Amino acid sequence: MTGRSLQASPEGIERARRVLRQNNLTQKALAKDLDMSRQTADKFFKGRPIDRQYFEQICEKLGFEWEEIVAQPPSEPEAAANQDKSIDIDALVQEVREKIKPIIQEPCGTMRVLDMTHPIGLNDIYTNVNILEKITGRRRKEIPELLQECDFKDVERFGLGKITEKRISGLDAVKKHTKLMILGKPGAGKTTFLKYLAIQCNQGNFQTDRVPIFVTLKDFAEAANIPSLLEYITQQSVGCGVVEARVIASLQDVIEHSRALILLDGLDEVREEDNKRVLREIRDFSDQYRDNHFVMTCRIAAREYTFEKFTEVEVADFDDEQIATFANNWFKNKAVKPETFIKRLEDNNRIKQLAASPLLLTLLCLAFEESGDFPANRSELYKEGLDALLKKWDAKRGIQRDQVYKKLSIQRKEDLLSKIALTTFEDGDYFFKQKTAEQYITDYIRNLPDANTDPEALQLDSELVLRSIEHHHGLVVERAKGIYSFSHLTFHEYFTAREIVFGTQPLEERLQNLVNHITEQRWQEVFLLAVGMSPSADRLLLLMKQQVDAIVATDNKLQKFLIWLDHKSGSIQLPYKPAAIRAAYIDLALYGSFRYRISAHTIDKRIFRVFHEVEHLHPDLEVPGVYDLLIDYEFNVNADDLNLDDKYSVVDYRGESSEIVLDGELKKALKDIQNQRPDPDGDWDIFQHWRRINGQAWVKQLQSIMIQYRNIGHDWQFSTQQEEFLSQYCDANDLLVECLNSDCYVSREVRQEIEDTLLLPINEIEKRKSGLM
Repeated sequence: MTGRSLQASPEGIERARRVLRQNNLTQKALAKDLDMSRQTADKFFKGRPIDRQYFEQICEKLGFEWEEIVAQPPSEPEAAANQDKSIDIDALVQEVREKIKPIIQEPCGTMRVLDMTHPIGLNDIYTNVNILEKITGRRRKEIPELLQECDFKDVERFGLGKITEKRISGLDAVKKHTKLMILGKPGAGKTTFLKYLAIQCNQGNFQTDRVPIFVTLKDFAEAANIPSLLEYITQQSVGCGVVEARVIASLQDVIEHSRALILLDGLDEVREEDNKRVLREIRDFSDQYRDNHFVMTCRIAAREYTFEKFTEVEVADFDDEQIATFANNWFKNKAVKPETFIKRLEDNNRIKQLAASPLLLTLLCLAFEESGDFPANRSELYKEGLDALLKKWDAKRGIQRDQVYKKLSIQRKEDLLSKIALTTFEDGDYFFKQKTAEQYITDYIRNLPDANTDPEALQLDSELVLRSIEHHHGLVVERAKGIYSFSHLTFHEYFTAREIVFGTQPLEERLQNLVNHITEQRWQEVFLLAVGMSPSADRLLLLMKQQVDAIVATDNKLQKFLIWLDHKSGSIQLPYKPAAIRAAYIDLALYGSFRYRISAHTIDKRIFRVFHEVEHLHPDLEVPGVYDLLIDYEFNVNADDLNLDDKYSVVDYRGESSEIVLDGELKKALKDIQNQRPDPDGDWDIFQHWRRINGQAWVKQLQSIMIQYRNIGHDWQFSTQQEEFLSQYCDANDLLVECLNSDCYVSREVRQEIEDTLLLPINEIEKRKSGLM
């Protein structure tokens, strides 16, 4: 009798029950007294094997030696008979799986989250899950190593969520490990994956030799009469009214024969007061029935759990392929096409970052399905995503988290995150040490009413607050051991903008601090979010306009360029906003084409087709002034193109219309300069010889003609610094226009003032402003 498990004989069980009655004890009280699970005590009194240690403890408590009541080993014929029973286990598995199918299908076959109006079939939407076998937050990496995993050269492609660790499929992970703890951020798809396992196993598509048992641990913890885990599993079957007593016994046989796939969902959702008991139940159950397969889910950073025999893995964020699969499933047979959704995601990297979370991807699909596009004011979309993580995700499922710091309401958590975001973003700290984050938290909570100002207490509270924000909401995450970041760059930028708009410092100071960053590319999204969430964006937009104009205000040559730009664009009679014409001529003067260095079409959307026609030399639009654009475009001087025949033919191909756009003197001047040059379609060697000797002088002569008659083709000869200022000026104007068009709230007067004075020299701006006053 040296085996690991012992069981009581029938006589021994009766003796033990007699002692219980004599001492007015119950099995439940006995289990509690010995700090063991109710399930273990029940098994003792049912004559089933339990761990030898527990068997001896019960006997000692009841006052007799364990040898007195232990069952004798079965005889060889009995053992053979028991072995014969195992031959029927395969048939039993199939029978039980068929009987419990409704119990699995009902809770696991559909999903409904956030603001879905109706549930959808799990198989209709399910996207395969990938697993990281190394927990992200336990990697021993320093900040420089984490920075190397990100692309800072191009902020638009910078993704904090991208992890370089190897991924395997979720199904492969379950096959590989018989006891698996799946960790993940809120909304990472843990429950959906567990439901999928239950459905696939029950349908015979996965682990066909097992019976799936799905347990929501929150429901188990709060069940009436505090059942053991085995009792709860059988009660679930009875409660559904579809499983007879014989099948319940068979279900227990399946578990005892180690043929169950036990799926335990949401360990983090168990209340604090139930936590110790539930942990003990899971440990005892998984030890007692150790040869079954177990998969359990829990949020990262929820609590310090220890399950020595469970392998811990992490749910990976969705990659591009998974996002596309989910979108194709979601929009299948709907008015909005999945290709449209995916294309819009590709066009907006910030929104695409959110799509790496299955929960937020669901939110994006719901929002896109309503209107066929994402909101122009992206701050509203991000706010909805944050509300989902901060409020709705738990509330919709009736989960109340323990608040480790009672004074931190949702509002104050947002305020705290906003202060951390602005401080770290200003310093360029996308990753920050745990101690740094805790200090920010300490500085915030010490000022709250009735806060404990004892340094040690504040330090402890700050640690708990950081963990709870990660665990409850997943808005900050541990990227490596002791190193944190916001879960998405999008949220880092959002909270930064929120602090600028709603912070406690004087508003003018906050806004001025922001506009000081107008030439920095990494701040562009913050500008867009700040104008979007401002109750009125008037002041911020006017400060931006002042800062933009100041970039080139003190450079005389750049001011002369803007004066020319104003005069030249003013000579073109087109029925579009003057600022859009000025934007187009900046492109033409600096880059030789209408390539939207500053987005003329965002200033006036109607102008887009005109430029498209001109660049293809087919001005089919009957718009006054379009031929002026065509001539200026084609004759904008380019020293690498001396083929004036081609240039001149452009203005003549419309026949009579050419007389409208070319006055006689210009036509004569172009004819004269054309006659000076050998025919490039004639003797090529003669043309090349002429080009080497006379080409540059010929170009300068053409340039003089175009300046004289068309005021186009100036050689500005900007210095390197001036080119840099001009580039910053163009980018900042582009940002200003994008902000103006971002569905922000701005008064008509301010919008008109900004549009009227875009891309003008300082003296002209002052003149127009004084005219408005």
